[in-house]
Amino acid sequence: MLPATGGQAPTQAPQVPGMLPIEQSYIENILRLNKGKLATVYATFENNTEWNARVFKGLIEAAGRDHLILSDPETGLRYLIPMIYLDYVTFDEEIEYDYPAFGGVQGLTQYTPR
Repeated sequence: MLPATGGQAPTQAPQVPGMLPIEQSYIENILRLNKGKLATVYATFENNTEWNARVFKGLIEAAGRDHLILSDPETGLRYLIPMIYLDYVTFDEEIEYDYPAFGGVQGLTQYTPR
């Protein structure tokens, strides 16, 4: 069912300088823009009797719709963290959030606008 716009499909939200388009502002895309940067990832795992929360620190290697891959530069250990457990991510440096003006970034996810 279409909203009351005279039967026309809704238009895309206006583009705001310095902001991702609404349909591309997903955590996985922001993480992809910051591939190679050192990040601290806070995650909570429900019903775990050994530990219910963990902190992972490492370089962002990849991010998908449902996962994040970090590598610890000190140990070489790699972590595959399901996004459902991710609480938040911190960086010790400025993060990339803007898309390049021309050509886009390979591998960024685009979903149907909300």
